[in-house]
Amino acid sequence: MKDPNCGYCAGGEVLAAFGIPICKLSVSSLILFKEQSHPGRCIVAFKDHVSELTDISDEDRNAFFADVARASKAIHAAFHPDKVNYGAYGDGGCHLHFHLVPKYKDGFEWGGVFQMNPGKTTLTEEEYAAMIEKIKENL
Repeated sequence: MKDPNCGYCAGGEVLAAFGIPICKLSVSSLILFKEQSHPGRCIVAFKDHVSELTDISDEDRNAFFADVARASKAIHAAFHPDKVNYGAYGDGGCHLHFHLVPKYKDGFEWGGVFQMNPGKTTLTEEEYAAMIEKIKENL
């Protein structure tokens, strides 16, 4: 079940518009979100093009949440946020995924809801690569 118009399914340029693949997890992919106003922000996207948690088996749901927890632990270890916020959206693109958004008490949007794509902070290719390596070291 793949959708060629979906960045999580198609990868390539469609995904590159907003994210950089980090690695595959048990039933999902871990993706670094290019907009880094929240240092370490990632997305965990389910392996198949489904819209809802109710569209997958209990086994896959449990494995998906284990992937989310594993990625969150790596973000905590790599970047030491004060809190990680979790967002599950998809009104426009119906592919099950969670945004993992590290929040820092002295940082951008502390105490409020995160903006989906504030467009304030992008990095160099080298900075993205260093972030990805830091996350991988802690998976």
